[in-house]
Amino acid sequence: MKIICVGLNYPRHADEIGMKAESAPVVFLKPDTALLRDNMPFYVPDWASRFDFETELVFRISRLGRHIEERFASRYYDSVGLGIDFTARDLQHELASKGQPWEICKAFDYSAAVSKLMPLTDLPPVKDMTFSLKVNGEERQKASASEMLHSIDSIISYVSRFFSLRIGDLIFTGTPTGVGPVKEGDRLEAELCGHKLLDFDIK
Repeated sequence: MKIICVGLNYPRHADEIGMKAESAPVVFLKPDTALLRDNMPFYVPDWASRFDFETELVFRISRLGRHIEERFASRYYDSVGLGIDFTARDLQHELASKGQPWEICKAFDYSAAVSKLMPLTDLPPVKDMTFSLKVNGEERQKASASEMLHSIDSIISYVSRFFSLRIGDLIFTGTPTGVGPVKEGDRLEAELCGHKLLDFDIK
């Protein structure tokens, strides 16, 4: 199982972190050791000074596929949940300024919190899905899938040109504006279409 992530997929988020949204999806991977499941706490690492939350829609691949045409992409996922892509922001800026890869600031252990997944049949059409994040009871992020620069179908079509998609693969689809740092003692709660799926502590 692999975790495929898309960056800079909400134009306003790209602006807030000082980066440019791209015409093609910005893709990076996380290993399975990045998974943080079952609302377990996130322990802030000691090797960087700032770790940001990034709330995202996460889709599960349900069929094996390669070179998938966009018009058929909806056949390849069956459920969706929420994820937090934890990012070592200071390190990301340093690496980006040098033109170096992002992996160590994005793919470290437990950097991908993932909720339980809900069947698509229990939710509105993807374009109408909404999600939000509260930190210590205060809403910090709120968005609709319709705001994504690249839809899940276009992402699947694009990434399947380079990587075979396998059953159980997860696709993080990018975060909207409102990202910010976490600190010990914070509590993160996230909802998808009114369903609370994430509720965990920062330690």
